[in-house]
Amino acid sequence: RRPPRSTPLYSSAASDVYKRQGTNIPLSVSIENNDDENICFVREVQRHPVTEEIMHVDFLRVDVTNTIQAEVPVIFTGEAPAARQLGGTLLQSLQSVLIEGLPMDIPPSISIDVSELDDFEKSIYVRDLEIGANVELITNPEGLLARVSPPRVEVEEVTEDEDLEELDETEDEGDGESQPRSTEESTEGN
Repeated sequence: RRPPRSTPLYSSAASDVYKRQGTNIPLSVSIENNDDENICFVREVQRHPVTEEIMHVDFLRVDVTNTIQAEVPVIFTGEAPAARQLGGTLLQSLQSVLIEGLPMDIPPSISIDVSELDDFEKSIYVRDLEIGANVELITNPEGLLARVSPPRVEVEEVTEDEDLEELDETEDEGDGESQPRSTEESTEGN
């Protein structure tokens, strides 16, 4: 195991690499006065709180012959018919999954088509992901990835007083002869 090493890196170069590669793509990092092969992953990025400019990047140097675990982002493709046609909302429960494999076999992302979500009863689970043959899924396969929730509908509660007012208005609109009776009058005749 090699000790950690601090190496300056130009901000524009770091920003460009981070935008193109993300955090789980292996990078070959060249270091002055070091002819060793340095296969690294971006481990952490620290940004300026106001300008969002990259201030610091931690790289994780890996041995390409040993397996590693990496968080791989899940990307939805397609359009969920239950969201588009039925007015639901597509919910993504997990943004990424944990995968184990050799550094060069870890995929940059995993895509899954959500066009099968055509009603509110269907869901996509981690077990539905198609990952490469050389990697193993560590995240619980029963974990929920996505579903479409039905739209929220406000139900207007009608109180008993409002029902009586509507009944009174309906009787008044009749031929003018019928008069609303009080509750006492209607029970006396029975």
